[in-house]
Amino acid sequence: MSSRLVGVGVGPGDPELVTVKGVNALRAAEVVVVPVMAAPDGNDGGERGRAEATVLHYVPEDKVVRVVFALNERTDRARREAAWDAAGERVAELLQRHASVAFATIGDPNVYSTFTYLAQTIAELVPGVVVETVPGITAMQDLAARSGAVLTEGTEPLTLVPVTAGSAVLKDALAGPGTVVAYKFGRQAREVAEALRETGRLTDAVWGSALGLPEESVRPAGELDGTPLPYLSTLIAPPRRDGGRGGKL
Repeated sequence: MSSRLVGVGVGPGDPELVTVKGVNALRAAEVVVVPVMAAPDGNDGGERGRAEATVLHYVPEDKVVRVVFALNERTDRARREAAWDAAGERVAELLQRHASVAFATIGDPNVYSTFTYLAQTIAELVPGVVVETVPGITAMQDLAARSGAVLTEGTEPLTLVPVTAGSAVLKDALAGPGTVVAYKFGRQAREVAEALRETGRLTDAVWGSALGLPEESVRPAGELDGTPLPYLSTLIAPPRRDGGRGGKL
């Protein structure tokens, strides 16, 4: 019988935002894998990640297996690839001993998720494995709800940009139509604020971090002063909506 790997989106951090289907998938799996950040020596850094903290609201700790990923590695490709390979081998071992393994990822497993790389590796290591995903609430949805920002109206497009791709990519998006959402912009907060000003998007934009957690911060983008923010900060920059109700239909 084929083993099964299920990527489960557990949302931005608020345990109440894990879907019923997500909770059921976590509880049905024999093992739940959670990603942890690698220390400089490549081993478990010891810090409990957001996905793990969320999962522990629904499954016992002895069912959770931590697997090290180079989540913070962006420059050393060889180190990053080696970490992916090691993580894939660890999960492949689990799939040899367990019929079903869940992998918990913050947000959604199909949106900028580590699960994508893991699934590709596992497909090569474990022939016949069945890979499935359970969608999760994304940070942009949570921030929109907490801030009152409307993501889209009528015919407006929605553009999602990881600022790790560079502030120029964000600036190009802001110059276009519709709402722009920026992920992972905390370390480039100054450049993001400048891009918002230059494109006339600063007034209605909002940003948030640690959504649903005790240290949550949801603020107007106009308060950005260049101070570095948490890496997983999210920005929503809506377009001008001057046409009244239904003006974008």
